[in-house]
Amino acid sequence: MPSPRIWLITGTSTGMGRALAEFLLEKGEIVVATLRRPSVIDDLKSKYPSDRLAIRKLDVTKEDEIIDVFTFVKEKFGRLDVVVNNAGYALAGELEAIKEEDARALFETNFWGATHVTREAVKFFREVNPAGAGGRLLQISSLAGVSAGPATGYYAATKFALEAISEALAAELDPAWNIKVVLVELGGYRTPGLLNMPWGGTHPAYSNPDLPSNMFRKYGAQPKGDPKKAARAFYELVSLPEPPLHLPLGKDSIGGIRKKLADFTATIDKYEYLSEDLEVDN
Repeated sequence: MPSPRIWLITGTSTGMGRALAEFLLEKGEIVVATLRRPSVIDDLKSKYPSDRLAIRKLDVTKEDEIIDVFTFVKEKFGRLDVVVNNAGYALAGELEAIKEEDARALFETNFWGATHVTREAVKFFREVNPAGAGGRLLQISSLAGVSAGPATGYYAATKFALEAISEALAAELDPAWNIKVVLVELGGYRTPGLLNMPWGGTHPAYSNPDLPSNMFRKYGAQPKGDPKKAARAFYELVSLPEPPLHLPLGKDSIGGIRKKLADFTATIDKYEYLSEDLEVDN
């Protein structure tokens, strides 16, 4: 990859997106920071010239704004090295407690928004960058995208869906394009979105205080991860010649995924006999 690299990051107002943008700028990279309200990061705008930091308005639920951002990058820089699909939010609550319209809105941002950004990123890497230069597409997923817990069902479903579409995409891409897809499965990081996770409502059937969802409601996520340190890992990740398709990032994410794999393997071993003699008889 050329140096400095050009990064496009969605959702840079706070949290992981903001931390990553700051880290990259300090490292001398070029950042296209996108967010719904650009004025939120005016402090960064005042610190860096426009050839180092470009700030663009982007609501990922609006396809025309996505297209406009990629057109801007093409016209201003002529290439793009890394896209970080970070925009999204969490919503807590039991399946029966969250209204359907709220769940659909969550999918519009976390899944469909990310998918539309993905399409434009792949197109740019293939058709605008020099042939074979490719690019890195970092899909910000979560431990919840591999292992769902109580009161996180709809949020987890958006991340499960992102995992599936990204795995399929990685299998579809022509290796000659040199486009690398990485699902970054974050653990818990101290970001406003996680520390102040909104609840989608309550349901009277789940009033028992000892239920797992109510314990989560009482104590919260209690994240230990530092977004600034995670930004360092992102920076190192894109330098790998063959980055992994899946990257659990954080000890809690690694532990949770290992437990899911162990439980899955134990279940397969225990019930494998039920799959005996299920093939068509010749």
